[in-house]
Amino acid sequence: MPSVRRVVLPLRALLAVTFAAMLLLQFFSLPGQFAHMAREQPEDAFLRWPLTIFGGLEVLCVQVVIVCTWRLLTLVQRDRIFSQRSLVWVDGIVAAIAVGWLLLLALFVYVGSRADDPGNLVVLLVLLLAGGVLGLLMVVMRALLRQATTLRTEMDAVI
Repeated sequence: MPSVRRVVLPLRALLAVTFAAMLLLQFFSLPGQFAHMAREQPEDAFLRWPLTIFGGLEVLCVQVVIVCTWRLLTLVQRDRIFSQRSLVWVDGIVAAIAVGWLLLLALFVYVGSRADDPGNLVVLLVLLLAGGVLGLLMVVMRALLRQATTLRTEMDAVI
């Protein structure tokens, strides 16, 4: 476990920078981008607030994953990763990915119903597939963590 603990600090630094970037994206970049879109394309101005809210919610899902990962890293540092407490944080990651995926699916359906160019649909489809793979992978990882937690509990009882 010592080699894993060596990467905790750099990973936390990257998570903190990513979280800060997500805050900038959520509160400045996305609202500014959609305000600019509304000025430049008045026919799409009605999408300004729905897209701003959608983007903010998607970023919020990423932020939840970052916070849950941070908490899991704390458990790794304390050698408590194989505990029931860690499953709560993994559940948070799975839930955030599921919510983000469902939001993306809704956007895909909306764009698909209005699209005349398949370019955006293809990008959204790739994002949907990647999100689905990530979500299912986290479900498998949760099952593996649960098994390891059970084995660790049994080993601790024997020792």
